[in-house]
Amino acid sequence: MRNRLGRSSAAGRPRPPEADRHRWVALTNTTMAVFMSSLDGSVILIALPAIFNGIHLDPLAPGNIAYLLWMIMGYRLVQAVFVVSLGRLGDTLGRVRIYNLGFAVFTVASILLSLDPFTGSRAAMWLIGWRFLQALGGSMLTANSAAILTDAFPKDRRGFAIGVNQAAIFAGQFLGLALGGLLAVWDWRAVFWVNVPVGIAGTLWAYFRLRDNGVRTQARIDWWGNASFAVGLGAILVAVTYGIQPYNGQAMGWSNPAVIAGLAGGAALLAVFAAVERKVAEPLFRLSLFKIRAFTAGNLTGFSARLAQGGLQFVLIIWLQGVWLPLHGYDYSQTPFWAGIFMLPLTAGFFLAAPLSGTLSDRFGARWFASGGMLLFSLSFVGLLLLPVSFPYWEFALLIALNGAGIGMYSSPNSSSIMSSVPARYRGVASGMRSTFQNSGTSLSIAVFASLMIGGLASALPRTLTSGLAQHGVTQQVAARVGSLPPGSSMFAAMLGINPVHYLLSRYGTLSTLTPANTSLLTGREFFPDLISGPFHDGLILVFAVSAVLGLIAAIVSLTRGDTRAPAEAELPVTGAAVTSAAEARSCPFPS
Repeated sequence: MRNRLGRSSAAGRPRPPEADRHRWVALTNTTMAVFMSSLDGSVILIALPAIFNGIHLDPLAPGNIAYLLWMIMGYRLVQAVFVVSLGRLGDTLGRVRIYNLGFAVFTVASILLSLDPFTGSRAAMWLIGWRFLQALGGSMLTANSAAILTDAFPKDRRGFAIGVNQAAIFAGQFLGLALGGLLAVWDWRAVFWVNVPVGIAGTLWAYFRLRDNGVRTQARIDWWGNASFAVGLGAILVAVTYGIQPYNGQAMGWSNPAVIAGLAGGAALLAVFAAVERKVAEPLFRLSLFKIRAFTAGNLTGFSARLAQGGLQFVLIIWLQGVWLPLHGYDYSQTPFWAGIFMLPLTAGFFLAAPLSGTLSDRFGARWFASGGMLLFSLSFVGLLLLPVSFPYWEFALLIALNGAGIGMYSSPNSSSIMSSVPARYRGVASGMRSTFQNSGTSLSIAVFASLMIGGLASALPRTLTSGLAQHGVTQQVAARVGSLPPGSSMFAAMLGINPVHYLLSRYGTLSTLTPANTSLLTGREFFPDLISGPFHDGLILVFAVSAVLGLIAAIVSLTRGDTRAPAEAELPVTGAAVTSAAEARSCPFPS
């Protein structure tokens, strides 16, 4: 029986329609937020050619490759470092409060990015700096969105809700490629403008409609834990970013003393962090959660999956833009846009599989869906490994669609399993820990994939490029100068929609000395792709083999996840800390 106020006389709970309305508000708002955040992590990949042109920055000038890498890696680095702290802050101050603040910060940063008043290197530094702020806002969103959904939805519907959320994250990553190409044709600043109306609408909608249903735990800030974790992980990721840049005449910088010191110092600080977290009463990183088998297995497989898949987007773009599209008649200036279009099957596979898998896992459990998805994911890499460099497109499209479907089958059940396995009061920090494993895996994956590709090119490209140019009328001196260009620069030039041979021969004033036939051959669409296809394919084979093995390991570990129910003692009052009810945790976007 229900009373006239629409409340259950037995339990005093809100009417189901009201609860359902809030669930859909939570789902649609958080889905919009994570879509926007993930889209911005990838939209810049395709827009980079227009950005470099717009700010008048020479992409092949010495040292400018660093700006490109920081525009790509900086966003993910900030998210990896701060997402746990922001999830823990959500547990303390209110998840909706930190989430709302994230929407506002993200929107302000997007406006500032589009107002870049400089040119050249100063313009690049402006963009990199405000991208850091934008990533901080995105971290506030992603750190708390899964926890908000877990609070809003009952256990038997969380897989569906988180599946929709995960589909939005992945769709944002890959639709960002196509959208970046479209917007960059109009104006490079438009890739930042697109966030502004969405951000304003999302901030206001969340502020007025989103309720905080979670348990709030009052706790002191773990300053030593925050500092050692942020500096330690940050040092490793910064070192990794510089490790794939040229150094002292070498193709990569792994022998750079600063890189070695960053890796060693970062690892040491993370060891200090682990020791600190065992001692403090209210730690940032709840190491006790790793006693929960489903939580541990879910995060280990999440890290492995992102390590296998995070750099895939990066490698496929270079494969399409640097080799396949030019060999199939596309001008270099058109390749960034078409690369985004041709990668849409990957998004489609994920978009179809993630919500369906999440819904079915609500009924049948997460283990087999997550493990089966990782197995399909691994097998798709075996297929990619067997493709020739100049592949039939339908085979490529089918394999990347299967790859997307595999990661979609895995992601939703895995995230639901992690979030359902932890005590309610730790959902914010658990969501942050989950995101940290994933973002760290993605950042490391890009570095590993890039290193393998550059290593493959470095073994053959300088010699073959020098001899190929000399055979077609270029003087030995100029041919040697072009051949000495770091292989990574050639790879990234192709990613920016630039034919590096045409660009460099023009810079050195050599084109006017060549015969029309040699000029046409050297600056055409096929000379450079033919030259790099062999060493590039060697790198691809190694990359895809490593990813296939990582996917298989993740599938096996996923089978060990066990029961996903949170421990019964998790619902007991917290000793030594004040727990604030959901009614007290309103949706004000700013901490009081």
